[in-house]
Amino acid sequence: MNETGIARLQELITRGPFNRWLNFTVLRSDDAGIEVRAGWREDWVVNPERRYTHGGILAAIVDVAADYAIAAKLGRPVPTIDVRVDYHKAAMPGDLIAKARIVRMGSQYSTAEASIFDQEGALVASGRGTYFTAPPK
Repeated sequence: MNETGIARLQELITRGPFNRWLNFTVLRSDDAGIEVRAGWREDWVVNPERRYTHGGILAAIVDVAADYAIAAKLGRPVPTIDVRVDYHKAAMPGDLIAKARIVRMGSQYSTAEASIFDQEGALVASGRGTYFTAPPK
């Protein structure tokens, strides 16, 4: 399997406009998985009085981080088949760190999981996804 370097992974993750908007920076990529930072944006706020981040943003970060844990091995991102997210506490303004790892790598389908932490290191969301990893035709 291919091991994609941090610079190449950064290039891959920022190709798409949505991922650029989520402001991802790859911090680590090794055999244990990847770590990415999502640079906080005011646009993420769902409730102006409480100022917490919308759950859809957290779900997207879980999905992208898990996908790119697989991309780090394959050298390419893969389509999401299914993703499940659990919310643990409100994510207040500030950058978020996602740590992702592959649970099972298969020839057709693979599973990866990700956890998101706030600036204080508290777990705000976690999830697991299934991805279509068959080679492109």
